[in-house]
Amino acid sequence: MARVLVPAIMAVGLPLPSAWAYTPIVPKPGPAVILTGHDLTLEQLGQIARDGVAVSLSPAARQRSQDTYDLLLEAAREGVPVYWFNRGAGDQREVSIFSGDPLSPANKALLEKIQLGRFQHSALGEPGPEIEDEALVRAIMAIRANTMTYEAASPALTQMLQDLLNHRITPVLPLRGTLGEGDLAVLAAIGATMVGSGDAYYQGQRMTAAEALRRAGLHPLHPFGADDAALISSNAYAAARAALALDKARRALDWADLALAIDLQGMNSSVTPLSLPVQTARPYPWLNWDAGRIMGLVRGSYLLDDDPHRIIQDPESLRASSIRQGSAWQAWAALRQSVLLAINSSDHNPATRIGVSPGDSWELSTPQMMRYYVRGSDADHHLHGYVLSNANWDPYPLANEVEAFTIALGNMDVAVTQRLYRFENPFFTVVKPRDVLTEDQVRQHHGFRGSYAAADIYQHVQGNLNPVPPEGNAIVATVEDLQAQTNLKTIRLHDVVDDTMRLLAIDLQTGCAWMDLRHVQDAKRAFGAATQAACTALAGASGHTTSFVNTTDPAGYLPAGLPRPPLSGGPG
Repeated sequence: MARVLVPAIMAVGLPLPSAWAYTPIVPKPGPAVILTGHDLTLEQLGQIARDGVAVSLSPAARQRSQDTYDLLLEAAREGVPVYWFNRGAGDQREVSIFSGDPLSPANKALLEKIQLGRFQHSALGEPGPEIEDEALVRAIMAIRANTMTYEAASPALTQMLQDLLNHRITPVLPLRGTLGEGDLAVLAAIGATMVGSGDAYYQGQRMTAAEALRRAGLHPLHPFGADDAALISSNAYAAARAALALDKARRALDWADLALAIDLQGMNSSVTPLSLPVQTARPYPWLNWDAGRIMGLVRGSYLLDDDPHRIIQDPESLRASSIRQGSAWQAWAALRQSVLLAINSSDHNPATRIGVSPGDSWELSTPQMMRYYVRGSDADHHLHGYVLSNANWDPYPLANEVEAFTIALGNMDVAVTQRLYRFENPFFTVVKPRDVLTEDQVRQHHGFRGSYAAADIYQHVQGNLNPVPPEGNAIVATVEDLQAQTNLKTIRLHDVVDDTMRLLAIDLQTGCAWMDLRHVQDAKRAFGAATQAACTALAGASGHTTSFVNTTDPAGYLPAGLPRPPLSGGPG
């Protein structure tokens, strides 16, 4: 249907659907990532998402997934009411769907019909644009494959999610449709692909999902049990967006530290604010770490030599930059920890917990809680545990940490923007470019031209810094009455990270130009080796500064002896 509409859309000048701007990944060979459900790192997630590496479940994760599924079936046999399985969902939560053994002929046929219908219905999707980035869709699927080992997914569903990733079948997902908690409508489109409904990409080429499965040699899924709930009751979309933003933000913060060290040398700055006595007077770990890092980047620089022309105190935007950057790093680390927890734990409703017994906590032995206790039988190899309704789909504190980091970046960016313009003031620089360089030399350096762009970019940053007001729309017969807007929050974060990179490109260009000036001013002056290497590489980018910053990992310029960040806990 969409392809038939293309000529008409083009004729009236309307924008094409987002799928025509699809960005496929460029696969890179690498060993498969083993998903255990508890130690997926951001680096591994990036390899799966961007590099297309394969995944497989560890034996323990596969067994946990099987046992959880068996416990779910046993719960129904024992008459335990289970939300979204033998009871309905949302406003249908008190409606009985079936009773007794789910594998009895009548119940099995009913569940197969219900589940297949739900998966096929998901192919209708949400109206509007689609997710354009294959890496983002793969990150969503990788996170769900990892966390779904805690849910009551059928073995076939568990395997199919891995198969989609490993054969590079990428479902077409709607960009809209999530309320920011429980990305139901977005994740449902993955289920549609599994049963051969709707469209998907195979090896980067769009086609019907049925054709993509055929080319990969896969048979459509026959969902069963509570597979629709197991797949879509998750915040994998929000977690994936936050995780991918974290990786780019880490590079932005590394560039910010390099740029500050370059600016200090370009300004002929005082380094007293970075010194150990100053830092121990205010022992915030991340602030102290970043100051030590910047000091390490200027080690060996002429800034540590005596200079009678050096002013006693820089503008606030230079003096306070390590504080703003250290604070941004702290917020980054807090978000990183939340993301790592999110991608390595269950956010599913209901919670199916194997091996938990009534004596494990005082409340579990009460009559109310015993209603949800599964005692086990021969049918489930005498597994026992609980199946409990919950609100683990609520994405806080992740949603808060996304906003906190976005705001922290904005507070860093204002310092970056302001220190750019301080280079135009001889009160701080002491000299003007034309006092030291020839007219030709000044013209050759973009960094001496000044820029309206930085002020413009920072205005865009400012527009994304107001927190999203809490929202509550009582949808689905007023049962679902809270929203978290995590998707909107992560979109703002991505925008601010992108704008931060643009600001830092201008900052690097300016700082490196002034470092060159300081060398011409006195050829005996030395500079930090890392900053000199970064400026040399930037000069080789032939004016494509923003592209250089976005495509180059600054970690390659950071010396090994810099202080280690005060990260605590969690896989990296």
